[in-house]
Amino acid sequence: MVLKSKHTGKLISFEGSEGSGKTSQIARLVERLQKMKRDVVTVREPGGTEIGEQIRNIIVHNSKGDEMCPETELLLFAAARAQLVREIIAPALMRGAIVLSDRYLDSSTVYQGIGRNLAADPVAQINRFAVGNVMPNLTIVIDVPTEVGLARIRQRASDLPDRMERENIDFYDKIREGYLVLAKGLPERFFVVDGKADAASTEKRVWEAVKPLVS
Repeated sequence: MVLKSKHTGKLISFEGSEGSGKTSQIARLVERLQKMKRDVVTVREPGGTEIGEQIRNIIVHNSKGDEMCPETELLLFAAARAQLVREIIAPALMRGAIVLSDRYLDSSTVYQGIGRNLAADPVAQINRFAVGNVMPNLTIVIDVPTEVGLARIRQRASDLPDRMERENIDFYDKIREGYLVLAKGLPERFFVVDGKADAASTEKRVWEAVKPLVS
């Protein structure tokens, strides 16, 4: 996928471990941007397209999901991402929209690369193949201690935890540390927000990062 250089759209991805609150912060940011009369598109990974949602069901809800090998998981995420980029994200960027993505390629770097112990080079190559040159202008990591994230998952009153939410605490510790290491290595793109604070305070910190990009 090659995105034409002359476009005014912005891609902002949100990352974080389970229970970090990133989805709620995306909703708050959407409301703020819409009040500014901005064209906003929201997507989630895996999913966001008809094909992607079917892949999502395989990844997180399939009864045989616990038997899935890490390589299969990585490739399924990449397949859903490739479809999302070409069907939704790239066209939106070309018309000048602000795209907010609930997870993007960094999730594979952290979850499948670090969390599942897959080698970094193949993960990076697959990520590049899936997204082409459609990279985030900004990546916001909502960082919370593992115990806080797990407590939030348990407090959800709707569905039972999906396969990605049923991992053990050691796995989530690796995920949190992976995001922090990644952000430290790419400070020009990443912005880490302390997600332990109340939602309004976290929203203010998110806006500090986003405002210069969209003003």
